[in-house]
Parts: sequence; structure tokens; C-alpha cells
Amino acid sequence: MSMRPSPTRVRVFALWLVACAAALAFPAKAQTPAEVGQWSGIMSWPISATHVHLLPTGKVMFIGEFEEGDTPPRLWDPATNGISSLPWPGYNSFCAGHSYLADGRLLVTGGHVESHVGLEDASLFDPFTSQWTRLPDMNDGRWYPTNITLANGDVVVISGETVGSGIMNELPQRYLSATGTWRDLTTARLKLPYYPRMFLAPDGRLFLAGPSRTCRYLNPSGTGTWSAAPSRLFGARSYGPAVILDGKVVIIGGGDPPTATVEQIDLTTPSPVWRYMASMSIPRRQHNATLLPDGTVLVMGGSAGSGFDNKSTPVYAAEVWNPATNVWTKLASNRVYRGYHSTSLLLPDGRVLSAGGRNVRNAEVFSPPYLFKGARPTVGSAPDVVTPGTTFTLSTPDAGRVTKVTLIALGSVTHAFDQNQRLVTLGFTRGAGSLTVSAPANNNVAPPGYYQLFLVNDAGVPSVGRMVRIARTP
Repeated sequence: MSMRPSPTRVRVFALWLVACAAALAFPAKAQTPAEVGQWSGIMSWPISATHVHLLPTGKVMFIGEFEEGDTPPRLWDPATNGISSLPWPGYNSFCAGHSYLADGRLLVTGGHVESHVGLEDASLFDPFTSQWTRLPDMNDGRWYPTNITLANGDVVVISGETVGSGIMNELPQRYLSATGTWRDLTTARLKLPYYPRMFLAPDGRLFLAGPSRTCRYLNPSGTGTWSAAPSRLFGARSYGPAVILDGKVVIIGGGDPPTATVEQIDLTTPSPVWRYMASMSIPRRQHNATLLPDGTVLVMGGSAGSGFDNKSTPVYAAEVWNPATNVWTKLASNRVYRGYHSTSLLLPDGRVLSAGGRNVRNAEVFSPPYLFKGARPTVGSAPDVVTPGTTFTLSTPDAGRVTKVTLIALGSVTHAFDQNQRLVTLGFTRGAGSLTVSAPANNNVAPPGYYQLFLVNDAGVPSVGRMVRIARTP
């Protein structure tokens, strides 16, 4: 029997040798930070950052999970990397809801007795004095509720478990910011899933986008009224994030098994409908989505496998979606699995915090590619307060190169959903060393409160965010 290799095997072996030689002679070019961004080292933190909030001071408050919610919240300073303790609200605020009021105080609703059992407590945190103020109790306990700030600065609080698995608080209520009291929306009872993905729509109603496929509008006037809205195309998207930018709601991934699909609905049109957008490169669940100054959406973390929090199928690579081109771009990978109880948050310098996870007491910071594409535009002066429906002036030596002006509301994130984040693109005209900028049309477009104002130049590089407060108008 001949041991001579066949001609086919010889050719295959020869081709393999050629390929190996080529790889050695011309190794794959490493991608640069300008192409894929760059991750920081891993920072050890004292508690898991299960709830994170960008304060109007530019610092970040974070609250832990389970028993960590009985310990003081922490304050992280991105400028110095220092961590300090904040006062404790007096109860376990893990699994609460949260959003900002018009004056920059954070409304925190509900909390943790044990899994599936919520607190009726509610408090305000003042970021300028670092003090908590207890409010009257809510109508019942809430574990995993959602807060939505309204155009007049009131807040609707909805859903959350009361005393057991699947036993939901079906009675929405409205926090009246002028009096510090509650009003039940007695004609709007509805059983909803954990942390409903809800947004203030351009017409003043609240839009329910998920996680269930059935969508609805809630009119928060009086005692509340639900009405039908277009159903989404995909099924349930549990633990999939949603964002709102320029009146368009985008919901990304989620479900079990996870999906890579993405849907968008434009609430500014007379007859909005859901449409599939380009899919992510990989299915994800338990991931986070963060709005960036250039109008793109950054997705980080999550699991690609079936199950509640499948750590055996981690997704490390970040990716970013450009709504203008409907294209996803894969970015650099981190080193820590960020799944259940992880968070992400846009910082004033344009970087993005990625932190937490179940029993994960560390954090990383991602620098998107735009931070490696040249000098940043600068804001010389800007008003502290902007009134909707007006124009205002920014001084900048880079006026001739500015191509976009954006506002992004302060992030307030937990459980794969940011309850306060939204992006508004502003029109502008150039002057000599200045921009004349059109403020948001009204408070339905931009609820009152603090935002980061960014300039973006023709290279796609953003300025450092300038804190401005959008005023409440009658």
C-alpha cells in the first residue's frame, strides 16, 4: 500500500504554507483607538453599581444590590477617580425607580424588603447638599418600578411588585412636584411587567414601548387614561434597553433566547409605526444602551445565550449604532462580564462608565473612537438656564467647524434601562465666534431639568458637556 500523499493533499498543504508565510510577512493590522475606542483599567469599587446617576455636579452616585442597599450610597468623581460615602436614605433603595425633577433633585421610588417584595417609601436626593428628604409614602410597595418625568416637572410612577412574585402594583400615581404629594391615577389601573420601558412622547402622553410586545399610551391628566398604540414587531424583549432620541424610541435586543434585532418608532409622525432597523452583530440580553453626544447609540455588555443571566456566553465587544446610516460598528472589548445588575452612564467628558453586575464590585470606563480623532471643540460661554421655544447664544472659537449641537438628559440607570436619558438635537446658525441655537420647542420634547450640552465638530469630535438647565414653561 502506497504511503505517498495524494496530489490534492499536497496542494492543500502548499496553500496552507503560503497562507502562513503571508500572515508572517504581513500580520493583521491592529485596530487603533480612533477606529474601535479604548477601555480603561478595571477599578475596584466598594459596592456593586446597580443603580447609577449622573448628578448635575458632574459626579456619579451609585447604589448597590440586595444587602448593599442597606449601606450608604457612594459618590465617584470622574475627574479624580475618588470615591466617598453619601448619607443613607434610611431604607434599602435597591430595586427602586428614579428620575430627575426640574430643579436637579433625584426622585427615588420604592425599594427592597426581599426579592419580589417592595417598599412604599419615596425620597428626594439633593445633589447640591447631598441630603435626603423623605416624602409621603406611595399607595403601595414597588419593587422594579419606572419613573417618568412629565413636561411640568411632575413624575408618574408605574408598576413594581408589592408582596410577591407577579403581584404587581397596578395603580399608577403621579408625584405632584409643587406640593410634594401623590395623586393616584385611579382610571389607569393596569398590570405591567418589571421596569416598563416608558417615555414622555412629543404630544405629552407617555408611551409604553416594552418589554412586552403590546404598546400603549398613557394620558397622565386627571385620573389617567390608557389608549392603544402600535404593537412592536418582535415578541417580548425582557432585559433589553430602550432609548429616545429626537422623538424616536429605539428598543434593542433582549428576550429569552436573546435577539440581535432592533426596532424603532418615530413618535413625531402622525401615524407612527414600528420598523426593524439593522441588527446588532450578536444577540444580547442584560446589556445597556447609552446615548452619545454625536447622536449615536452605544451598546455594551450582556449575554448572548439563553437563560436569565447566562455568564457562559458573555458579550465583551461594545458596538455603536448610527441612526443616520442605520449601521452598527463593532468596537473594542472589555474584560469583565457585565450582565444582570450592570449599568452604563455617559460622563461629561464624553467617556462612558460601565460598572457592576451580580456581585461584581468594579467598574471600567470606555473612551469612544471620537475621542481619538483630533482636538475637541470648546464652549466659551453658555447660559445656565435655557427656556423652551427661544434661542440662545453660545460663544465658541470653533463655530466654523461645528456641525451638531445636542442635549442629553442626565442618566439614571438600573436593570438595563435608563429612566431619565434622552437626546435632543438642536438647530443653530453660525456667527463670528458664536452659535445662535434654537432651544427645544417645548417641555414635551425636553422635560425640565438638567442636561449636558455638547458641540460636535466636522470630525465627529464632541466638546466636554456643559451642564444647562431646561426651564419649565407654563
